[in-house]
Amino acid sequence: MSGNNIMVVDDDPEIMELLHLHLIKEGFEVISASDGPQVFDLVAQHKPDLIILNVNLPEMDGIEVCRQLRKTDNTPVIFISSNSEDDNVILALSMGGDDYVTKPFSPSQLMARVKAHLRRSSIVEHQEDTHILKFPGLEIDLTSHIVKAGQTSIALSSKEFELLALLAKTPNRVYKIEHLFELIWSLDSMGDPRTLMVHISNLRKKIEPNPAKPRYIITLRGVGYKFNGSFT
Repeated sequence: MSGNNIMVVDDDPEIMELLHLHLIKEGFEVISASDGPQVFDLVAQHKPDLIILNVNLPEMDGIEVCRQLRKTDNTPVIFISSNSEDDNVILALSMGGDDYVTKPFSPSQLMARVKAHLRRSSIVEHQEDTHILKFPGLEIDLTSHIVKAGQTSIALSSKEFELLALLAKTPNRVYKIEHLFELIWSLDSMGDPRTLMVHISNLRKKIEPNPAKPRYIITLRGVGYKFNGSFT
């Protein structure tokens, strides 16, 4: 994992220096940006493996930066913010963020999250399974990452695809929330339940004929989630 390029986008010099020091210590190469508009050229030029993105940025906030990036780029994005309000977390993750860390944070915890996301990205990139999962009204290509609802191709973020693929590979298996954190985010106690809830909500909006009455991703209250393999 050493040698991965990590982009840090923050206008706070102290936070920037702190993250730079810890990332370098972990063996990462660091690309820095202090405002939103810089990000796009730097991403095209350096192709970072992961982006640490402050929500509150001058000129263009981090949420808008992520929204625009997701039109063409699936690089994992970890948001950092002093705002822990549910609405802000949900909006950030809905725009394509993979994780959300609230300030003040432990640098060691953030480094653990960075490594976890990089591990997951590496596993997905090297996946050799060529199987296509087919269900009534839904098709999931595990190699090309193309998902079709009916005849329409659906754009999913990397984490949304990983979550859908995991559930769909084992229909009717119930996954506890903490197990999904471990498998998808490689996180245990550090996981924020809101992150998983937003990704499930996003998936339903994209693949379900009626997100209010899910056909594919079923919630078992107090337990977790499963992919419905029992269609009638």
